[in-house]
Amino acid sequence: MNSKVFLVLRLLLGLFVLVFGLNKFFHFIPDFELGADAAAYFGALASSKTLTLVAIVEIVAGLALITNKFGALLALILMSVSVNAVLFHATLDPANSAGAIVLLVLNIAVLIGYKDHYKALLN
Repeated sequence: MNSKVFLVLRLLLGLFVLVFGLNKFFHFIPDFELGADAAAYFGALASSKTLTLVAIVEIVAGLALITNKFGALLALILMSVSVNAVLFHATLDPANSAGAIVLLVLNIAVLIGYKDHYKALLN
């Protein structure tokens, strides 16, 4: 992958997850309407402090990707957040799934950009 393209993708993903991670603490992005099932599930995640853990992972991953320190590791860890976001929106909130799909596509692209870092892991 071209290094300039990878840099742009890495920074986009880093900013994306950093903003959404910070939003879980500071609530500067307006909430959108959720169906009853999605709201119940989201409420359970919030009350169990799971969303706090997700926010911390997103903030750390965003900073790691922006600074390119441990970016390969955090991109791999962030994949679980990306897949879960897509599954949540695909099953419970399909109308608002665009952001989760963008997150997953960016995450996959960044993983491909870091593929040389994973060779030892896959041997």
